[in-house]
Amino acid sequence: MDLNAIKESVEKFVYHIPSDKKVPLHKHAEQDEIFYCIKGSGFGVLENEEIELKVGETFIVPAGKLHSLRSDGDLYVTAFLVPVVDERLK
Repeated sequence: MDLNAIKESVEKFVYHIPSDKKVPLHKHAEQDEIFYCIKGSGFGVLENEEIELKVGETFIVPAGKLHSLRSDGDLYVTAFLVPVVDERLK
């Protein structure tokens, strides 16, 4: 396992999801996605399930799972896309 290659391939983002924003369901075939709520509140959506998100809470989406975010107010999250390690696929 090449830790430097994994470190370099992690992607990071900050998102603001207001109540009027519609984030379509989507998936990442080769990356897990980790959301960390930094302000506000909202919901992580997994196919047929919603997980409530408040400040300090995380929402983890395994690679290949349909997911989205939504909020009835304002939701601010940091998001990290982490490559799936080969050993996990065995």
